[in-house]
Amino acid sequence: MSVVQSSSNDYVTRVLRTPSEADAPAWNALLAKAGGSPFMRHEYLDAMHASGSADARTGWDPHFVTLWRDGELHAACPLYLKSHSYGEYVFDWAWANAYEQHGERYYPKALTAVPYTPVPGPRLLAVDAAARLALVQEVRAWCMKKKVSSFHLLFANDDDVAACDEAGLMLRHTVQFHWLNDGWPDFDAFLASLTQEKRKKIRQERRKVADAGVSFRHAEGAAITQADWDFFYRCYERTYLEHGNAPYLTRDFFRRMAAAMPENWLLFVAEREGAPIASSLIGIGDGVAYGRYWGALERVDCLHFEACYYQPLAWCIANGYQRFEGGAQGEHKMARALMPVKTTSAHWLAHPAFADAVEKFLAREDKGIEAYMEHLDERSPFRHPT
Repeated sequence: MSVVQSSSNDYVTRVLRTPSEADAPAWNALLAKAGGSPFMRHEYLDAMHASGSADARTGWDPHFVTLWRDGELHAACPLYLKSHSYGEYVFDWAWANAYEQHGERYYPKALTAVPYTPVPGPRLLAVDAAARLALVQEVRAWCMKKKVSSFHLLFANDDDVAACDEAGLMLRHTVQFHWLNDGWPDFDAFLASLTQEKRKKIRQERRKVADAGVSFRHAEGAAITQADWDFFYRCYERTYLEHGNAPYLTRDFFRRMAAAMPENWLLFVAEREGAPIASSLIGIGDGVAYGRYWGALERVDCLHFEACYYQPLAWCIANGYQRFEGGAQGEHKMARALMPVKTTSAHWLAHPAFADAVEKFLAREDKGIEAYMEHLDERSPFRHPT
């Protein structure tokens, strides 16, 4: 841990070298003030590091920034020095290539984000807006001191965006697809709200899975057994390996989740002839469900849609959950009634010429995002757009 006394805002800045150095109750108390998010909890971030899923060896070198006053934690954020851009879901590969083509170094860059987790939410935890702004300014000052190329904050909430905007960071928008519960009493009522074409397609896809002899069971929280977790990981790992990659997350990460955050997980298991063949793991918390991970040991037509969308949506309706977030990208999700939502990230580049070029690029890109959103809204799957 390094400690720096800041004369500009009277905060003591402590930069932590591992998440475990952070005061977990104080961190989570700041998160609660920001509205909470299971993926910004100290336990989640610490499990990423301690399990070897996101650490210096995998290109996520932690330097968590905390601001203290009178012995109390006033602001904090995860900060990683990244040697690559994998696992982020806000793509800056073109920026990195431009640096390389001009003989400049893009990596390491500084990143405030939740590793491998493109879920919008609080990133700058703070007691108030002034502390949040001070945190952004302190991070930028640290980046300048370390001579890193840039600082990026991904999938921010409105308070974070306001602080970054005030600090002069550039804003970038991307699109995700989220489902909102309109108070339907059951899945059939939800289907009735869709156009005939979309309703027919969903019923056909569900029928294919049922006709293949596949049924589902689900387990929530502590009811997810070790055998369930082991089976899920087999599915998750196999899906990555089939695409030629090792999985981002280790089995130990999920062991830690089962021990420290069981209440934030919901598991669906697909079975045929009494044997499990596929699973999907959903994050849950505060009336929101998050589509996260899936895998299968057998191929069944439309099984992915059933496991990752229809089963979770039916569960959300039955349990009064208000939102289901489908993760990054995926225009095909609109056919399953997940609607486009704009997400925001913030960026600072040290090199003035590159910063100017990126700012102009983002202005053009933003116009394209607006046109894309309008185009998607015209293709609403609902009979009467919600």
